[in-house]
Amino acid sequence: MTTTDIAPPPRSPMTLAHPRLPRWAPSLVGVLALAVTGLPAMLLMWGLVPWLLVSAVLFLVAMPLWSLAVENRRAAVDRLMTYLVWATFVIALIPLVWLIWTVARYGAPMIDAQFLTFDMRSVYGVGGGIYHALIGTLLVTFAAALISVPVGLLAAIYLVEYGKGKQLARWITFLVDVMTGIPSIVAGLFALALFVLIFGPEIRFGFGGSVALSLLMIPIVVRSTEEMLRLVPDDLREAAYALGVPKWRTIMRVVLPTSLGGIITGITLAVARVIGETAPLLVIAGKTDSVNFNLFGERMTTLPVFIYYSFTQPGVATGGGEAPGIARAWGAALVLIVLVMVLNLLARVVGKIFAPKKG
Repeated sequence: MTTTDIAPPPRSPMTLAHPRLPRWAPSLVGVLALAVTGLPAMLLMWGLVPWLLVSAVLFLVAMPLWSLAVENRRAAVDRLMTYLVWATFVIALIPLVWLIWTVARYGAPMIDAQFLTFDMRSVYGVGGGIYHALIGTLLVTFAAALISVPVGLLAAIYLVEYGKGKQLARWITFLVDVMTGIPSIVAGLFALALFVLIFGPEIRFGFGGSVALSLLMIPIVVRSTEEMLRLVPDDLREAAYALGVPKWRTIMRVVLPTSLGGIITGITLAVARVIGETAPLLVIAGKTDSVNFNLFGERMTTLPVFIYYSFTQPGVATGGGEAPGIARAWGAALVLIVLVMVLNLLARVVGKIFAPKKG
């Protein structure tokens, strides 16, 4: 028997895969973390929030350590960063959920047909509604959009299509950046000063509030529209120019339709941004208890102003209960939040409808 007759030892098959934790591992570690921290939580009489926080910290420590022992260092770091991202997301979500829950809990009992269809004229105690404030909010915001959308859209078209490398375009960009950061009360004071110079010191009307809100909307519309126009490929413009299409028609028939979804989304988000402004409307639009459909005559109340005065002037409580204005303020706040949420959902739907088709 020679050495060549001896069979070589079998080789273990090589694999690029490494051991993995089962899918139910995070659930198991989470349950164990809650159970381990549950005993000290009961003995030390912790509340729900401290118990959950300590359990989350224990989970963030135990899960990567288990992954490091079974899998490898890379997988453990990946799991740690993934869970940290989820933890920060939950932390950011808690105040929003708590806010919506609080407003819904206190405001929902006030929502009925009378609250939405009555105003506060001749109401001194319980009763009344937000109809006048709701109409004022819709009219003032609609007029502000009518002012802001054409100005912001045309300014963005100039910056992207005509103003490349020009000094005027750089100045416009600088001023838009400055306007983005101005406080809302400054916009209200500007509108008040403008109309006081024209009509006198006693002027207070809804259109002044629209002008103030338009100062806050224009930079948002300009920036969002500018970014959407820059996303349009230059190949589309050059193809239109090669066919002899004038520049203005290229913008109208090629550039704007391609970016229409993003533009409408930006406009809708700008409206949602200013619909809850209070300070400029307190200054220039004023307050009234009756319905006013005329933007150019008399004072006009909006929902944010109504909420402010309902909290600062809630009325007299009867029978040892809460002042009636507090409940009305919660109801108006819930309606305002619903309006903002509807506008944001509308922006997403419109953006998907008008988005360029792929394929």
